[in-house]
Parts: sequence; structure tokens; C-alpha cells
Amino acid sequence: MLEWLTIWGVTQAAGFIFKPILEDLAKDAAKDWAKDLLKGIPGKIFQKLKKEDIEIAAGKALKEFLQLMQQQLKARCKLAETEIKEYTTDIQKFISDKPVIEILGKAFDINCESLDAKTLEDSWNRLQLKPLPFKFKWQSITEQYLTQVQELLLDSKDLYHILELQKLSDIEINTKEIAGVVPEFNLVKYQEGIRERYGNLKLDSLDTSGYAYNELKLWRIFTAQNVREAHQVLPQVHELPKEHLRRLRESDQVEAEVELEDLERHKRVYFEQPIRSVLDVVNKKQDYKYIVILGDPGSGKSTLLQFLALNWAESPLNNVILLPIPLLIELRTYMRGREDKECNNFLEFFHQCSGAVHHLNQLELDKQLKAGNVLVMFDGLDEVFDPGKREDVITDIHRFTNDYPDVQVIVTSRIIGYKPQRLLNAEFRHFILQDLDSEQIQDFIYRWHELTFTDAVDKVRKRERLQRGIEASKSIAELAGNPLLLTMMAILNRNQELPRMITTMCEMQQSKN
Repeated sequence: MLEWLTIWGVTQAAGFIFKPILEDLAKDAAKDWAKDLLKGIPGKIFQKLKKEDIEIAAGKALKEFLQLMQQQLKARCKLAETEIKEYTTDIQKFISDKPVIEILGKAFDINCESLDAKTLEDSWNRLQLKPLPFKFKWQSITEQYLTQVQELLLDSKDLYHILELQKLSDIEINTKEIAGVVPEFNLVKYQEGIRERYGNLKLDSLDTSGYAYNELKLWRIFTAQNVREAHQVLPQVHELPKEHLRRLRESDQVEAEVELEDLERHKRVYFEQPIRSVLDVVNKKQDYKYIVILGDPGSGKSTLLQFLALNWAESPLNNVILLPIPLLIELRTYMRGREDKECNNFLEFFHQCSGAVHHLNQLELDKQLKAGNVLVMFDGLDEVFDPGKREDVITDIHRFTNDYPDVQVIVTSRIIGYKPQRLLNAEFRHFILQDLDSEQIQDFIYRWHELTFTDAVDKVRKRERLQRGIEASKSIAELAGNPLLLTMMAILNRNQELPRMITTMCEMQQSKN
């Protein structure tokens, strides 16, 4: 008996008046009560628990409940120790009552948000127990007890696996619908899907024959870029030639109300904004819950979102259950699913659409979203080419943020053609990806050659050749700030000198402008 009291923390609790209650429960005859209490855990989880797990958890929880009752009788109701002891027999009878046990047991369910204080109060009166002081508040007891039990699950090495089992159950157990069996919510398989879809660099459009570039892991070569916040009109548009700007206006690709005389003022405001790492912005959910990441073609918008998803997918499962689940939705693929009548909304996309990385049960996904345990990323708003359909997608995104206000949302788009007002109205903050700076370029070049060369001498020679080529030309250095173009340079550099190829790339870039 002493061993159980020690495990439950009773022997360390100085001045614990209701210790005799736990002494009785520590006897073998009382162990059925422990099982009844833990039945508040979902059944399939309870079946996986060992007898010892149940007894440890029940005893620790009961000790917390009794201490809370004692504290309220003493501190709030101002009773003396002798007066509090008079409640011992009644409390022992109270915690043996089935409705009371059921309520106390619900605290072990990680999805429980509150306990039924009114039923506890009614049970005390129904059992005709000694009246409690007027100042005694059951609501306060239940709130503190729920918090204490769930903190026990989180902090106790003996009980943490009960919490872990519940979280794993939430993501792995198949659920049923009227229509039949629906997709499971299996994060292990979802991790595998993310790694398979996004794990390797996408170099399909480049000639990489003869080398294992397509086996390069994205998270090993990823460079976190900097961003600058744009509060008003997009700064890159401000820098366009006036004739080009006029043509864009005529084709309705920039906001018509932007007056030419305002461009310099807006540009100045933009360049006064501090530069910061894009990961610093994304990781501060409390400050940047809704984000739009804007950038030129090849600037790294999609790569950023893929890296965020992969960072989660590469985490051990015991860490994953504590991290936001990344939902990466390629809007071009989503719209194709809508047009093919495979889905009507984002949850259905993951539930059943053929374009999803892995199917996730939408009922469980809805729970995770409501709890704020998800990072949602909408990639490529600019790739929804039809203006009307793009407006529909923006409406869907806005509605989504209203339905799930605790979820962080990131949207990406190219700058040209993007109209910010509707997402500004939805409280989205806008950030522009900056070109890679010289330090980031050098870091990328170093890691690229470390990962793609086996011959040490050839590696150093080719790396230094690329570095010299970038340093020798201002136009080449400007192009190297674009991650896609820098990757192209690194590939071309393996077999030939840069200048001839870079000249062609410059000409292509100028023709776009």
C-alpha cells in the first residue's frame, strides 16, 4: 500500500487531510474503481493500457481531485482542519458514485474541453451528504481538475504514453460514415506521401542526364530567403517602365487606381520595411497568422512551402503529434479536382480528390482544424488563370479562415497580376521574397557542390569557377539571386564555362521584361 501512495504522490503531500481515502483505494479491493475512472478514455485506448498504467493514472488523478476539494474548503470556505476532516466519509462515498466516476474519468480524454460541474453538485445533493459551505464552487473544482489531469498526462513519464496513444489513435483509427468506410487519418502514411511528392528537387525541365541531381533532397539544399513586408501597392510593379505598366493596366493585371505619381512614395515606404528571414515570419503564428508570400517566377515560393511540409514529414512521430499538421494545397490541382467534380472544398480535396498527396479523413481533419493544430498552405494563386475562378478560390480561402480562425494560413502567388485587396480585407499580411544575398548564394554553391560531386579536386575547381563567374559580372550576380536560375547555373557549370550560357540567360530574362 505504501508503494502506491508514494507513486501517487500522497506521501510527499504535506498536510493532506484526505489521505485515508487514498489508503483505502490503494488496497486490492479498490482497484475496480481505478478501471471505472479510466473508462473516460476512449475504449480502444483503454484496452491497450496495462493494469499498472490504470492504477497509476487513477490514483494520481484522484489525489489531485481530493487536494482541490481540500484547498477550496480551507482557502475559499475558511474551514478549520477539524471541520474539513468531517467530510472524509462523505467524500469517500461521493467518489464511489458511478455518475461522479464517469465525470472525473472524462478528464483523461484529450478532446475533453470541460467537465459537468452541475451533475457533480446534483450528485452530492442526491447522495444526501453533509452540506457544503455556501462559498464552495464546483465549477472552479472541475476547471482546475481538468487542467491538472491533462498536465499530468503531458508531464508525467508514467502517463505520457496514455496521451501519446490517444493522439496516435486520433490520426490512425479508421472512422465510419453512413456511406461506408472512409479514408483513415494516418499521419505516418501522410508523412510518406509528402516525402515521395516533395522530397527531391524538381529539375524535370532541365537537362540533368548523367548525374543524380534528381535524387537531391530538397531539405538539404533549401536556403531560407529573406522577405520584406509590403503594406500597400506591390513594390516590383512600381519599378516597371511606365509603358509596361500602362499595358498591364489595360489588360487588367494591376490595380487601375494606382496613380503614377504615387509609385515613388509607395516604393519608398516599402524599402523602409525591415528585412527578415521568411522562417522567422512563418514561425511567429501569433503575429503572422495569415500570410501572402509573393515573388517572381523561380524565386522559391513553392519550394518554401514544400520545405515546411518536409520539415514536418521528417520529424519523428513522437514529435509530429505535437506539431501543426501541414496541409499543402496546390491550387492548380485543387481547381482541376473541382472542375472534375471530385471535390467541392478543401476538406473534400484531402478526403477524396485524386490530386491529394494522401487522403485524410475529413471528419478528423475538421477536428484538427478547429483545434488549430494545422498549418494550411495554398500554393500558386497565380496559376488559377481564369479571373473568375481565381476570385472563387479567394472566396474559398476567406471562408476557410472564418470557419477555422485558429489556423495559420499561407498563400503564395507571383507578383504580376496579383490583386491584394480582398486578402488585405481578410487580414492577410503581404511579404515579398527577396533575392538571395551574396552570403546565401555562396552557402548554396558550397552545399550544392558538396552534395553533387564525389571527386574532391573537381568539386573545388568547379565551385571556384562558378563563384568567379558570378563575382565577375554584375548581370550574372543579379540572375544568381533567383534560386531557380542559380540552380541552372550550378548545373551548367559542371560541363562548361558560364559566360556563353549566362549571356543567353540574360537575353531571355531581358526579353521577358
